[in-house]
Amino acid sequence: MRVLLDTHALLWWLDGDRRLSARVRRVVADEANDVFVSAASVWEITTKARLGKLPGASDVADDVPRAVASQGFLGLPVSLPHAQRAGSLPHPHRDPFARMLAAQAVMENLPLATNDPQMKALGVRTIW
Repeated sequence: MRVLLDTHALLWWLDGDRRLSARVRRVVADEANDVFVSAASVWEITTKARLGKLPGASDVADDVPRAVASQGFLGLPVSLPHAQRAGSLPHPHRDPFARMLAAQAVMENLPLATNDPQMKALGVRTIW
């Protein structure tokens, strides 16, 4: 299975947070699966940590690529087509990071590990 982690799912995995669903924990823990982390999530984590909105994630924010690599996760770059799709999604989801993750999940045919109920309205297959 291939899966894209929403930013909160990544942070909860790294922190061992029990808010991460048992299903997502099983998928991520299965070494046969390819787990992707978007460059948009790296941007979101570092931006929100800098603004003081993620005080518990300062260690991760110091070197997100290292944290991602330490888990064996794969990076998913943001491409020009991803950006165009994110900007043109019709649903009024106001979070630009979420819009990018939605566009990437749809375009790359990846289910998104998220508990954000608005993602389905953007046409995203989700797991939780």
